[in-house]
Amino acid sequence: MRNKINLIGILLVVTMFSACNSEKKKDVKATEPIKTETQTVEKIEGKKMVWIDADLAVGKKNINRPGYSDVDDGYAVLQLLNAENVEIKGMSTVFGNTNIENAFSIGNYINQEFMEQKISVFKGSGVPIDLNNVETNDAVEALASALKKNPMTILAIGPATNIGLLMLKYPELKSEIIEVVLVAGRRTPNDIFNIGTKGVKAKDLNFDLDNAAFQVLLDYKVPVVLCPFEISSKVWIEQQDLDTLKTYNTPMNWLATASQPWLEQWKTQGATGFNPFDALASHYIIAPEDIVSEPLLARLELHLDDTLNENDKQVFKQYLLCDDTKGTPVKYCFDVVPDYHQKLIASYKNK
Repeated sequence: MRNKINLIGILLVVTMFSACNSEKKKDVKATEPIKTETQTVEKIEGKKMVWIDADLAVGKKNINRPGYSDVDDGYAVLQLLNAENVEIKGMSTVFGNTNIENAFSIGNYINQEFMEQKISVFKGSGVPIDLNNVETNDAVEALASALKKNPMTILAIGPATNIGLLMLKYPELKSEIIEVVLVAGRRTPNDIFNIGTKGVKAKDLNFDLDNAAFQVLLDYKVPVVLCPFEISSKVWIEQQDLDTLKTYNTPMNWLATASQPWLEQWKTQGATGFNPFDALASHYIIAPEDIVSEPLLARLELHLDDTLNENDKQVFKQYLLCDDTKGTPVKYCFDVVPDYHQKLIASYKNK
């Protein structure tokens, strides 16, 4: 009897020891990193699907006023073309820095001359949204068709007209939009867009040209990223940068050469260079870690027009304001990493 009791005791000890060992093995396995199939797929399919909607005006003179039009749209488009982690699914044009015909012509030129994989370029709206008569166009229909095939990020660096029309015509496609990255907005109506040092005040042009389009995006709660004057005013392209960019490749030689009159125009206003507004938006898509942002709430408000030197409380305009008080959630970009300028210029060099 005593021998049986001793044997049972030994068996119990062995069983408990085995169980403890088994638990320890489970703990060790639980702390090991788990390699999933998803992680492998993400590395292979790392490209971002992007649609470009732009008011391209590179090299064009202003319409009905002296001087040259903005060139920054060109910097945004060529930066995306050169990015290894971006696949451009299509391009559309919109009125803004120039008329729709000029923008469409430049879009086709970039496509034919500089894109290895040719895409279709679609003509969008030449006027702001008319909420009393909402009409579609080739750009809206093409973008809708593309979104039905793939979720995409939309770089909208002119007035948001085509994107607003898309929402009014196809609201069900909102779920296919990853983000719409726009160049517009400010924190308060007293944040002046100063150009140079001689008192020139710029408009929040993309927003000012079509307030209704931005209101549509906010009303439909489209995922919006704003890259406003606040961030672009911290970045400069100067003569030495143009000289460097001309040596990189054929597309950049074309763009830097066309940028020379634009640079000279800024110099007459007391600046040493120009702000590449739209390139901050394209850079956000390529490398968001280089862009400092925060979540804010956006809304439209009426205030006195800050671009008029003498207003006398007579002329008002809408402002796209972003803060933490009320409105629709947006991502607001406001600064860049310390070595940003070097990264920006390098992004145009062939990899």
